[in-house]
Amino acid sequence: MIGSFLKYLNYEKRYSQHTLNAYQTDLEQFQEFLELNFPEINLVKATHRSIRTWIISLVEAQLDARTVNRKIATLRSFYKFLLKREEISIDPTTKIKVLKTSKKLPHFVNENDMTKMLDNIDFSDDLEGTRDQLILELLYGTGVRLTELLNIQDQDIDEYQHTIRVLGKRNKERVIPFPKTLLAVIHSYKNWRSSEVANREGEFLLVTDSGKQCYPMFVYRVVKKYLETIGSLDKRSPHVLRHTFATHLLNKGAELNAVKDLLGHAGLAATQVYTHNTLEKLKNVYDQAHPKA
Repeated sequence: MIGSFLKYLNYEKRYSQHTLNAYQTDLEQFQEFLELNFPEINLVKATHRSIRTWIISLVEAQLDARTVNRKIATLRSFYKFLLKREEISIDPTTKIKVLKTSKKLPHFVNENDMTKMLDNIDFSDDLEGTRDQLILELLYGTGVRLTELLNIQDQDIDEYQHTIRVLGKRNKERVIPFPKTLLAVIHSYKNWRSSEVANREGEFLLVTDSGKQCYPMFVYRVVKKYLETIGSLDKRSPHVLRHTFATHLLNKGAELNAVKDLLGHAGLAATQVYTHNTLEKLKNVYDQAHPKA
């Protein structure tokens, strides 16, 4: 039944492979829990009580509330699917409540640190150096997600319009402008790629030395390597540069709706998390300038 559900998510809902893997892991974990603690029932026959007991065990294991809530969301989707297929007559997740979570503010690099880092790094004039620079400049210059970055192909770049076409969540396509200065980095990288990489895998823009498509951990290592030069950061990942992109745009006066579209968010709620930084900046200006502040 798990297999049928994953096929449904893949072909009908068009979920990403990353999401499919997470759903599969959650369901398999719950299935193992049932086998150990409720051997008389299987995944299809799970009850409100068995689900609630699993959630309690996850909390007792000190899993993060967001992780537990994601697993609850997985079960809700799964049993909604079974209900639709008439495999069950009652949804056992109906009365299951999500856990309360504290609102986490996004990690980002402040503008001065970001500018200094990009201006002061002496990228080597070879395949590795130009690729590292391109990865950093693309993430910060366009705000793309990691998976979107990895799947960019040469044909997705419009050098005349200075835009990049990316395929986001649920196969939603969007076109993002990029800084004109990035074009020189793209050309330099492509020249090194042509001379150093013999057999390139597909038409992917970013490839390893052997010509294979770059993978998530490859990009993580590159980003971490350079963000470690900024001592004030608590977190160093590709997503930090996406947060930085959004925060800097809003701080410069960009409209929230425009930033939402650039990031590929479905609604404003996901984008509004970045406005706290703009509010902090406004408060500082007020404190420094208002006579009665």
